[in-house]
Amino acid sequence: MSEGKTVDLRSDTVTRPGPEMRAAMAAAEVGDDVYGEDPTVARLEAVAAERVGHEAALFVPSGTMGNQIAVNLLSRPGTEVVMAEGSHVYLYELGAMAAWSGVLPRLLPAPRGVFAAETLEASMPADAYYLTRPSLLVLENSHNHAGGVVLDVDAKDRLLEVARARGLGAHLDGARLFNAAHALGVEATTLARGFDSVMFCLSKGLGAPVGSVLCGSRALVREARVVRKRMGGGMRQAGVLAAAGLYALERNVARLAEDHARARRLAETLARHPAFRLDPDAVATNIVIADCDPERSDAMLAALRRAGILAGAMGRGRVRFVTHLDVDDAGLERALRAIAELPG
Repeated sequence: MSEGKTVDLRSDTVTRPGPEMRAAMAAAEVGDDVYGEDPTVARLEAVAAERVGHEAALFVPSGTMGNQIAVNLLSRPGTEVVMAEGSHVYLYELGAMAAWSGVLPRLLPAPRGVFAAETLEASMPADAYYLTRPSLLVLENSHNHAGGVVLDVDAKDRLLEVARARGLGAHLDGARLFNAAHALGVEATTLARGFDSVMFCLSKGLGAPVGSVLCGSRALVREARVVRKRMGGGMRQAGVLAAAGLYALERNVARLAEDHARARRLAETLARHPAFRLDPDAVATNIVIADCDPERSDAMLAALRRAGILAGAMGRGRVRFVTHLDVDDAGLERALRAIAELPG
């Protein structure tokens, strides 16, 4: 990374395909995927399903679409979808669960993005016909709004036990599933086990330019293809995009460790600065969120921008930095220097 280049830490969605990924895209064999005739899409879907231990998969344009297809298939109109407060499916998907599927969110208190099985059990309504019933549990791993926090395997399994006992479906918003798996030292299949459906993004830490994958049983994915088309997500010669996703799954999973290590260094620098408040030991993946004076957060973001460093705002008084494959050690050092030079 050249000294004068902007270091963009707003999100891991800002990555751009490198020469090798672009070459794979240019060489992709394609067909009409609405007819089920794109061989590269079919190969991506098979690889994606295998990577998370499910029977089948569907390539979709975005994580939001993947989540909303799952909600549509696994819930019932007039019921509730249970999730942690601050969940992406609630905060950042424009009320799509209500618009598309006629369901309400039930938000559970979740310090740092995680709630216990006991909290889920206590939230279940009494057996009275006039109370709104829940039909689906959605968990997010890692949890974006909480700062990339991971839900460990035991906690996940206990939550799924409650969901099954209560007759709920279960969907995993695994937009950054491979980050979570690396942080916990487990395979992605372990974190995906027990869910009816799993969505993960190719266009975040894995570095593909577009796309996510929704995984589940063959029967669910067959119906998901119908809902994708209804939502306008049917794609034609999508193998050009699927080739980037295949490259990302084959080449960019192991290197997530580099992003996590850089995020930890970033968190330690922020924790030493008097203007910021955070616990660096709580940073598990590639997302770092620091609290600061709400009256000064915009000014600090502007000062960083003048220094060539882009960060994101998570509301007033919260600043987010996300490491990714387009930020190398040199870029990180520039960011650390700029942070150190901010007024206390």
